[in-house]
Amino acid sequence: MGIKYYKPTSAGRRGGSVSDFAECTNPGVNAPEKTLLKPIKKKGGRNNQGIVTVRFRGGGHKRMYRIIDFKRKKDGIEATVITVEYDPCRSARIALIQYADETKTKAYILAPDGLKAGDKVMSGDTAEPKIGNCMPLSKIPLGMTIHNIELMPGKGGQVCRSAGCAAVLGARDKGLALITMPSGEVRRVSDKCRATMGSVSNPDHMNVSLGKAGRKRWLGRKPHQRGTSQNPVDHPMGGGEGRSKGGRHPTSPSGVLAKGGKTRDKRKPSNKAIVRRRPAGPFQKSS
Repeated sequence: MGIKYYKPTSAGRRGGSVSDFAECTNPGVNAPEKTLLKPIKKKGGRNNQGIVTVRFRGGGHKRMYRIIDFKRKKDGIEATVITVEYDPCRSARIALIQYADETKTKAYILAPDGLKAGDKVMSGDTAEPKIGNCMPLSKIPLGMTIHNIELMPGKGGQVCRSAGCAAVLGARDKGLALITMPSGEVRRVSDKCRATMGSVSNPDHMNVSLGKAGRKRWLGRKPHQRGTSQNPVDHPMGGGEGRSKGGRHPTSPSGVLAKGGKTRDKRKPSNKAIVRRRPAGPFQKSS
């Protein structure tokens, strides 16, 4: 996998780059598994009352959603990777697997980095700690790289699912596991929760440059309008004579702080699961 660059036939092509899809099996030829597809209804950032709740969304290419198995509950049955495919709904690649039992069930999973067509994967307590296998945290050796981590047993993977993400299993004690997240945060999770071995595929996703505004529109993103360029009725930072600095701490239209302001609830139940907070960012003051 890597980044592909084209001859600069236009300004957008000069600044843009694309993934080479080297890890995919026959890219552009293999069609997705029809039994694992469902339609996506476009909402344009609006709720059931037609009110915009997420700004700058709309348009974009028509897509079908690939149903991903985040739970991996079919234990003790070996599955063969048929293809590694592109998924328009996520930054990571996905793998189509087929179980070796009588039902020959097919499923999509998040493809770990290095997984290829023909490889074997398994889930459950008896699985080996190798790339693509899904196991409870109680069975995974310490220091291993993991992804698609459950936060509640049986709920399915919720953490480390985007391209290139990986966490590290640090320690276990009294039925709890300590996991170092990609952000640097250290968090307690029940050792009954499951995780998949390895890191998520397509680590070069972060290095792809869109090159032009049109590619952003293909993804369903509309131009972002700065708060300071709007009117006071539309945004807390709007208004003023000429170009102004906003006159207050950066916020969203609803007044929620941005760029370093703390918005996490002090009484949030999951606070007790965090052993060490992530390092402060460039806009944040270390507490």
